[in-house]
Amino acid sequence: MISAGDFRKGITFEMEGEVYSIVEFQHVKPGKGAAFVRTKLKNIKTGVTIEKTFNPNDKLPRAHIDTKEMQYLYNDGDIYYFMDLETFEQIPLNKEQVEEAILYIKENMNAIIKFHKGEAFSVDPPNFVELEVTHTEPGFKGDTATASFKPATVETGATLGVPLFVNTGDIIRIDTRTGEYMERV
Repeated sequence: MISAGDFRKGITFEMEGEVYSIVEFQHVKPGKGAAFVRTKLKNIKTGVTIEKTFNPNDKLPRAHIDTKEMQYLYNDGDIYYFMDLETFEQIPLNKEQVEEAILYIKENMNAIIKFHKGEAFSVDPPNFVELEVTHTEPGFKGDTATASFKPATVETGATLGVPLFVNTGDIIRIDTRTGEYMERV
């Protein structure tokens, strides 16, 4: 059991027969009345986000989430296939389950798959990935007086801001938690 007063981002719990993950939370202590916890919750199965308030003393059962490192193999339309590195079993995931992570994962890269009661529901890419820039406008000599950024597209299709000295064909390191450029490799 977890108390609503102990909520933190990423904690999963069961409520009304569904499993939710905390996206945002805020402990509110108004001048008048009792304190409460305002949350934004994401249903891990459907992806629907709801807002709900809790009394800090409310107790909810914690959801047990298993994680496993798996290798991304390929996609076939809107189905993405991942392979268990120990058993070599392949599991198909739909586009909604991999939507954000697939922007940073290319074929044969490993990713963390989250399971609830044996059913996969989400994919987390590695914290840092190295990808090749496939398109960006050329930088101009002398344009480095300020920390300016220009848009760049990497080989997986993700778009992010990069410094002016980065060119098409460069390999860059990206922080997948924020989607920001880290350095040129």
